[in-house]
Amino acid sequence: MPIPRPKPAIVVIGHEYRDAMVVELKKRYAADYEIVAPTTMPEVVEVLQGLGDVRRPIALVACEYFIDGEKATHVFAKIRKFVPTARRLVLVPSERFKDSIMPMRESLANGSIDASLLLPQGPRDEEFHAAIVDLLSDWGSTVNLSEIDGTRIVSDGPSAELSRIRDFLNQMGMPHTMYDAASDVGREVLAEIGPDAELPVVHSPQLNLALSRPTNAQLGGLLYAQPAEVSDGAPFDLVIVGSGPAGLGAAVYAASEGLRTLMLDSGPIGGQAGTSSMIRNYLGFPRGISGMRLTQRARSQALRFGAQFMIGRAVTGLRIGVGEPHRVLVDDTEIIARTVLIASGVDYRRLGVPSIEDLVGRGVNYGTAASTARDMKHKTVYVVGGGNSAGQAATYLSRFADSVTILIRRADLADTMSRYLISEIEGNPRITVRPCTAVVDGGGDDGHLAWLDLRDLNTGEVERVDAAGLYLLLGAEPTCGWLPRDVAMDEHGFVLTGADTPWQSWVGGRPPEPFATTVPGVFAAGDIRCGSMKRVASASGEGAAVIPVVHAHLAATADENGAV
Repeated sequence: MPIPRPKPAIVVIGHEYRDAMVVELKKRYAADYEIVAPTTMPEVVEVLQGLGDVRRPIALVACEYFIDGEKATHVFAKIRKFVPTARRLVLVPSERFKDSIMPMRESLANGSIDASLLLPQGPRDEEFHAAIVDLLSDWGSTVNLSEIDGTRIVSDGPSAELSRIRDFLNQMGMPHTMYDAASDVGREVLAEIGPDAELPVVHSPQLNLALSRPTNAQLGGLLYAQPAEVSDGAPFDLVIVGSGPAGLGAAVYAASEGLRTLMLDSGPIGGQAGTSSMIRNYLGFPRGISGMRLTQRARSQALRFGAQFMIGRAVTGLRIGVGEPHRVLVDDTEIIARTVLIASGVDYRRLGVPSIEDLVGRGVNYGTAASTARDMKHKTVYVVGGGNSAGQAATYLSRFADSVTILIRRADLADTMSRYLISEIEGNPRITVRPCTAVVDGGGDDGHLAWLDLRDLNTGEVERVDAAGLYLLLGAEPTCGWLPRDVAMDEHGFVLTGADTPWQSWVGGRPPEPFATTVPGVFAAGDIRCGSMKRVASASGEGAAVIPVVHAHLAATADENGAV
C-alpha cells in the first residue's frame, strides 16, 4: 500500500505566461503534484516559506525568463535557500531564445539552474513534457522518499552494513523504506522472523521474504540469476566481469549481435558510475542524468537483447584454457567462457586513518553514498577528493547540507576535475574548496562522526572542525586481484592491452589487438585498462569497441577447431 504523504509542489513564477503555464501543467501533473502559482515576488517568498513550514516537498520551480524586469536567474538566486532540492527550470519564450543562449549557458555551467526550456509550442508539445518528466523523475529518484510500501529495511541505527544494503538497493533502483526496530512496522517484521534476527533486516511483503543482514549475493539473487542457473555446462560466448559503463556497453553490443553473454559483479549494477549523482557531460543528455538512471537504462537494453546477469557475487579466479574455453570462478562455481572481458573497474583508495575507518557507515562513507545524503540535511559535510566523482558528490550533497567543504591535497582542482564541475562548484554558495589539506583524525562521543582533525600540508598546523558527514572519493585502486599472472599488468595493477603488452607476448613481432591482453580470448576495457581515459563516455565506448575484437577471436577459434 502507498505510504500517505503530502503531494509535492510544482511552483510557477511568472507574469506574462503564468496562467497559460498553470493550465498546461495542471492538465498533465495535477493528479500527483500541487501546482502553486504566486503572483508577486513577496508572495513567492511567502508561499515557499509556507510550504517549508508544513514540510511539503517542492519538486520543481519553473520561472519565466523575465519577470517584472528581472531575469529568472536573479530570482532563483533570491529563493535558493527555500528550494535547495527542487529542480530549477527557466521557461523561455521562442522570441527570446537567441538572446537567452549565453545567459542560460552560464547559469547551467555554474549550477544556478538545472534546465531551460522553450515555452510549449503547441497543445501537445511532447518534447517540453518529456523534459519536465525527466526533471521530476530525477528529483524523485534522488531526493524524494519512496512512496511505495515495497522493500522495508529495519535497523537499530547507522552501521556499515546498513549503508551497504541501502546503497545496493538504491543503485539497483529498488524502492525501499527505512524503519526503526522500535517502530510499529519494525516490531511487526521482527515478530514475523523471530527474536534472534540480526539487524538490519530486509523485508519484502510482496515476496513474503525476510533476510537478516543479507549479503550482496542474497540481494542480487532476488532479481537475477543464481550460480546453478549459469553453470549448466553450456559455454558463454562472452563473460563480462564488472557492470560499470564498459561492461554494460559490451553487454549491449554483444547480446544485440547474438552472443551468449553473462555479466558478473560483486556489487550492484553500475559500478562507480552508478553512484554518481549527476553526470552532465554524457553525450545526448543535455540536462544531465544520474549515474543510477544511466546504468539502469543500459541494464534494460542489455536484458532486452538477452544478456544474463549474476549480481552480488565476487569473481574469485580465472582458469586459463589452452585450446579450450576459459573458466571463470565464482566461489565454488565454474562458468565456462569462450571469451572473457575484464571490466571490473576501480575502487576508491582507503584513507588509512584507523579512527576514520572505524566510523564507516556512521557518518563516514566511501563514494557518494547517495542513500545517506538526506541524513545530512542542515549539517556540515566534508568531501575528500579532487576528481569528477568528488565534484558530483559535493554538488549533490549541497542540496541537503548547510555547507560542503571539498578537501584536496593539491593547490586547486584544475588538473583533476572537469571545467564544467569546477564552474558549478565556484557558483554554489554552499560549497567551498580547501586546498593543501589532509584528514588526520576524527571521532565522536556516540559512535557517530562529530569532528575531524585537518592538517594544513604547507604549515603542518592541525585544526579541529565539526563534521556530521565525511565522503571519501580518493582515486583509483584497480580491482583485479583475482586475475592469474598470465594476464600482464603494470606496476600499479592496471591490465595491459594491445601495444602496451610486453613484447615477449607478441606473436610474429605484432602486438595483440586493441583491448586484447596477453592471454588469447581475454580482453580488458574501461578504467581497469592501463591507459584508459577514466571517463564514463570513454568506458562505454571501449565496451562497445571490444566486441568486434571478440567476434574476430571467436571466428578464428571456430576455424581452428573446424580444421582439427
